[in-house]
Amino acid sequence: MREDEKKSPQSELDFEGKRASEEIKAEAKAKVEEDVEAKPGLLFVSASPHIRDDVSVPRIMYSVVIALLPALIGAVYFFGARALWLILIAVVTSVVAEALMQKVMHRPITVSDGSAIITGMLLSFNLPGGVPMWMPIVGSVFAIAIGKMVFGGLGYNPLNPALLGRAFLLASWPAHMTTDWTPTITGTMTGFDTVTKATPLGVLQEAHRILADPAATVEKMAQAKEAIEHLSTTYGNLFWGNVSGCIGETSVILLLLGAGYLLYKKFIDWRIPLFYIATVALLTWILGGTGGAFSGDPLFHILAGGLILGAFFMATDMVTTPVTVKGRYIFGLGCGVLTVVIRLWGGYPEGVSYSILFMNAFTPLIDRWTKPRRFGA
Repeated sequence: MREDEKKSPQSELDFEGKRASEEIKAEAKAKVEEDVEAKPGLLFVSASPHIRDDVSVPRIMYSVVIALLPALIGAVYFFGARALWLILIAVVTSVVAEALMQKVMHRPITVSDGSAIITGMLLSFNLPGGVPMWMPIVGSVFAIAIGKMVFGGLGYNPLNPALLGRAFLLASWPAHMTTDWTPTITGTMTGFDTVTKATPLGVLQEAHRILADPAATVEKMAQAKEAIEHLSTTYGNLFWGNVSGCIGETSVILLLLGAGYLLYKKFIDWRIPLFYIATVALLTWILGGTGGAFSGDPLFHILAGGLILGAFFMATDMVTTPVTVKGRYIFGLGCGVLTVVIRLWGGYPEGVSYSILFMNAFTPLIDRWTKPRRFGA
């Protein structure tokens, strides 16, 4: 035997110690099994975690994908095959961009978890049906690379990646994002007019602008009032999705079907959507009318635009929203206030995206402010 193959006394002691430790563990395990058989009601204390569940990140992500499928089908039905192409391009680009970023950053390739698919779907859902085909590519790359991977990937991003991608597109190409609306299969844009080149929220904002303008003619003011009256008769079209808008946000019933599935599976919490929608309804009822306080139409503001999509599928993101119960109340309230402010007095007719992104930035502070007291403190 060579000298380097001889075992030192210390190595022999380590080996004997390891074998003795394994024998002790085996004896202890056998003793526990005997006690369990002898005393079925006996309780044993072990190291945490004590409760295990089969819920995993991929399972949650693909459940969200399933929940978005009704709205996807509705988008294709109302806006045609072009909507499907926009969605597929965004999803494929998101998956490829995340895989390439993980490759470049020398990290494990985890695109199979489904998070990139959700980012692509939500981004495409927030696009008008007439945007150029390169826009979902640019938006998806920005959402994955800048909104997610530079912070470390899934679980580390402070802002919702899909909404950040939409905000980037809106800031860079506002003309496409605010005018490339397409009519539905019935040819309607607002739900009552086949000529107006605007969404229902766009018509409402323009009508409010005319009514607030002292230089507006009597004829224009009459037309604005008539447009507002017509909008209140479009609840059915808004509910089913037969209005123009971003391709994945128009059908309230299909979005609620998916949201109900996620609530049933307990993958999202009801607090943020409830407080978000209730805040929008209350404030638009008080401040959103043309006949003074409490003359607004809260139901129209709930059904129109991306409120339902944002409240249930983006404001409930596990990574970018508060973890405390009180924090979720505050988050939903803040989103609702900001959405109403932007809708009624902002430069854009819709404020859902920016309101959620703004509150995402405050999530760490909200969690800190609402952190429960430690037991005994």
